[in-house]
This record gives sequence, structure tokens and C-alpha cells, in this order.
Amino acid sequence: MLKPLNLALRFLLEICLLIAFGYWGFSTQSETLPKILLGIGAPLIAAIVWGVLLAPASNRRLSDPLRLLAEIVIFAIGALALAAAGQPTLALIFAVVALVNMILLRVWNQ
Repeated sequence: MLKPLNLALRFLLEICLLIAFGYWGFSTQSETLPKILLGIGAPLIAAIVWGVLLAPASNRRLSDPLRLLAEIVIFAIGALALAAAGQPTLALIFAVVALVNMILLRVWNQ
């Protein structure tokens, strides 16, 4: 019962990661055009990196332990983006939940 919930949580974390990058981009202290470019570009780049290097169906998927390292880095950058956007509590919650999720994914071989 908990394993499917952990997979669902992973999907939600991936969506939250994209939202975090977008929130950071739109909350920068720059002019309107750079805000729009960062707000749309940052999540787009993250989605492309995830799709090419980390997605299970990708032909270029990294193998462990490199994939684990890439996941840690991208989720950490997402948490840092939230903190930089003025949401340190949300950043901490996101980082902790992502870390617990990663541990459970490995323990349960998901």
C-alpha cells in the first residue's frame, strides 16, 4: 500500500520541482522580460534535463550512482530556488520530503 503512494509522491515532487523553478524565475528582481524568460525557461530546462537523463523511459537515462547524484543535485537546486525566492520554510520541507522519498525509492527498489 505504501509503495504506490511513494511513487505518487515522487510524481508530485517532480511537478513541485518545476513549480519551484517557475516561482523562482517569476520572483526575481529583474525587469518583466527576464522574469518571463526565467519563469518559463528554468522549469523548461529542468524538464528537459529530467526527461533526457532521469526519466525511466529515456534511452539516455543515467545509471546509478550517477542518476542518484543527478536527482540529489536537481532537487537541491529546486530547494535552493525556493529559498532564494523568499520561501525558506517551504524549501526545507521540499528538501526533506524529497530526501525521504529518494531513500524509500532505493530501499523498496522502485
